[in-house]
Amino acid sequence: MTAARVEAAAEVLADIVHTTPLEHSPRLSQLVGAPVLLKRENRQIARSYKVRGAYHSIQALDADERARGVVCASAGNHAQGVAWSCARLGIKGRIYVPSNTPRQKRQRILALGGPDVELVVTGSTYDEAGHAAHAHAESTGAVFIHPFDAPATILGQGSVAVEVMQQAAEAGLEVSTVVVPLGGGGLVSGMATWLKERHPDVRIVGVEPAGAASMTAALAAGGPVTLPSVDTFVDGAAVGTVGALTYEVVRDLVDEVVTVPEGAICTEMLELYQVDGIITEPAGALASTYALTLAGTLPADQAVVCVVSGGNNDVSRYAEIVERSLLHEGLRHYFMVTFPQEPGALRYFLEKVLSEGEDIVLFEYVKKNNRETGPALVGIELDQADRITGLLERMEVSPMQIEQVPPGSPLFTFFL
Repeated sequence: MTAARVEAAAEVLADIVHTTPLEHSPRLSQLVGAPVLLKRENRQIARSYKVRGAYHSIQALDADERARGVVCASAGNHAQGVAWSCARLGIKGRIYVPSNTPRQKRQRILALGGPDVELVVTGSTYDEAGHAAHAHAESTGAVFIHPFDAPATILGQGSVAVEVMQQAAEAGLEVSTVVVPLGGGGLVSGMATWLKERHPDVRIVGVEPAGAASMTAALAAGGPVTLPSVDTFVDGAAVGTVGALTYEVVRDLVDEVVTVPEGAICTEMLELYQVDGIITEPAGALASTYALTLAGTLPADQAVVCVVSGGNNDVSRYAEIVERSLLHEGLRHYFMVTFPQEPGALRYFLEKVLSEGEDIVLFEYVKKNNRETGPALVGIELDQADRITGLLERMEVSPMQIEQVPPGSPLFTFFL
């Protein structure tokens, strides 16, 4: 793969995909101390960059391959790109998605593909859906369209970099760093292939969610490995095993691969929505979440580009997004409180344990062990994170038995 081949892919896609905006972010620029530009691939066809690789792959099939149809596995965005491409090119497609794929993405797949596409929901992760899709390809002869680990896909995704640098040059901006979301590695591989040949001084950073850090694990192991478990919350980047090809490209061309916690991603999603008016899915906020950690470390006259990779977020997920953000920010905490079964116990808790700026957001009796005590799960939201110190001190000296339930513990996940 070469920069010239990425440019050839960009020419193929020029009249097909949208040239998405490269927008200045006043909020992020002020926080980082350097111009931050958002490459708005959430405004792409099917609201994701994935259509670039999907269309570039499918349009290159010969007549025999087109007649056999195509099959793919996806967490949602690649599937939408394949569905749209199948409908545009008149090719039959079968699409496998894992059960954690948001309903909004499933509906869009069917709407974009129409009668040319069949949707199959199977498995709980992308990797499980991928096994099913490969089995279908082997048994029927359908052409498997890989979401990230195939040259045609990678080259198509790389067209994002060509647009970024052209747009930055037109705006008279010098780019020092490009931050790219990283799941299977197709986008960052394509962009790095072009950037390192055409703009070798630009620093490239790939960003993974902490709960699905498969490229980090691959780099540490010297090759792709399968994670023992994957947090599927960042569904667009929840890949348990990166590609063999993308691993090699990332190893050789990407300057750094980093991880960010899911809670921080949720906080950035809310900031993008409430301050900037930008709807992203969790994977779409990966790059700007990491960019915040660069505050004060970059030249003030050189720009940072963050790829907003997708905007397919189901509105029903926002309650979980807010919850994860509050937990990450230290503004929400949960406790098991054993109340004595006597008059005034709850009043004591409200008046002596809680203080100003500390509100109960959940109160649920778990069960009664006996007539003397009654345990309850209590959620408390703080208006300032540092209030937790005083709250814990008051809990410590109270006559009640109080145990904090830390995020991530089995007990926490059982109750919530």
